[in-house]
Amino acid sequence: MSILPLTLTFFSLVFLASSVLPASVVNPKLPHDAFTTSKRFEGSSDLVNLRYHMGPVLSSPINIYLIWYGKWLPAQKLLIKDFLLSISTTKRRAASAPSVSDWWKTVTLYTDQTNANISSEILIAGEYSDRKYTHGTHLTRLTMQDVIATSVQSAPFTVDHKNGVYLILTSDDVTVQDFCRAVCGFHYFTFPSKVGYTLPYAWVGNSGKQCPEVCAYPFAVPGYMGNGGPRSLAPPNGDVGVDGMISVIGHELAELASNPLVNAWYAGEDPTAPTEIGDLCEGLYGSGGGGGYIGQVMKDGSGRTFNMNGRRRRKFLVQWIWSPVLKACAGPNALD
Repeated sequence: MSILPLTLTFFSLVFLASSVLPASVVNPKLPHDAFTTSKRFEGSSDLVNLRYHMGPVLSSPINIYLIWYGKWLPAQKLLIKDFLLSISTTKRRAASAPSVSDWWKTVTLYTDQTNANISSEILIAGEYSDRKYTHGTHLTRLTMQDVIATSVQSAPFTVDHKNGVYLILTSDDVTVQDFCRAVCGFHYFTFPSKVGYTLPYAWVGNSGKQCPEVCAYPFAVPGYMGNGGPRSLAPPNGDVGVDGMISVIGHELAELASNPLVNAWYAGEDPTAPTEIGDLCEGLYGSGGGGGYIGQVMKDGSGRTFNMNGRRRRKFLVQWIWSPVLKACAGPNALD
């Protein structure tokens, strides 16, 4: 559910490469003997007890309602929307493999008790911008629900309690409870006393000015890793914060779809602190990853790193997801 910035934060990051320069397979952090060990992936383990707890998953087409809280540039919004719209693509507009839609196929393997799979159809159904910081520049988990209440009361979109998912994105000047210290994003559901309905939602913050080395790794690395440690990777858009948000958004959407009311798919016995399908693979972006190494990924002719393609020739670096079939972390750029 939450994305923990532990030491050697493995956090997600995205790469968008607008050029069509040829790509090569690289891993600047991969040790030479990575493929000589028996360990396939960091998240691969027979001991992972991911179980289904009989709750619903998002099996109907998913309507995403974007709430832009704070000040956002048009280019930043476009990048994030291109990622979201890359999840569902028609054959006519499909991105080349490995693609974002291929990545989401792992998420769709999860079912509810009626054997209905998570939907592969995702639509941006509405947007709302709060440039006036109506609820201040510091938000808590509870005031986050006030942001949603304000958006459904004043925005062009209404309450969608059947197919709706509300995604709150805070700009780099907004602080959030536990942001940078314990989370880079989280998902939950609203209380009827706050919003009037129980609505699944997620929040992700722009860490660019606050903690990029925590929530935008590997586009930024902690200072203590500077001498002889791994170097940061160049963000594809020159925007460390927004590039870093993409993988966090993917992480939270995958978990929101598979555990929207915190009673469906998770490991552990405590539903208030579940280990979910994104948590199990945090920091893994390719084959051979683990222990701080992101895994085998690709780099284009401009030196920008990615592991999947999106719409309009976008390129992204997004963490892998736990597969209930393989019982291991999986991604579209896997070598095996």
